[in-house]
Amino acid sequence: EVKLMESGGGLVQAGGSLRLSCTISGFTDDDYAVGWFRQAPGKEREGLACIHVDKGRAFYADSAKPSVKGRFTISRDNAKNTVYLQMNDLKPDDTARYYCAADQGIFYTDLDWDIYDYYGQGTQVTVSS
Repeated sequence: EVKLMESGGGLVQAGGSLRLSCTISGFTDDDYAVGWFRQAPGKEREGLACIHVDKGRAFYADSAKPSVKGRFTISRDNAKNTVYLQMNDLKPDDTARYYCAADQGIFYTDLDWDIYDYYGQGTQVTVSS
């Protein structure tokens, strides 16, 4: 059974940083991708970044608002079965619940929530002004 668990959320002031972790269990090899998503109250869920765990290739969404390019970095530690989202220069509009999702057969640029099969419960990130 594949399981994902996010951690690392919390309350931070604008301009601060947080590192989210997504710990994955249940896959038999590293041939899968993990995406990070967020959803704020009253807003649609948006994809942020995705990484292929075996190949290490990463992709960042252009559509996220506020933009995450240059502020967020996705990475993985295969020995720990963990994918990270380092978030710097956080803004109040980054406040949301952040989720990771994973699946095999996902291309590292796939940030469509619905095509993933496995999801975490999310972790709350609140950025104060």
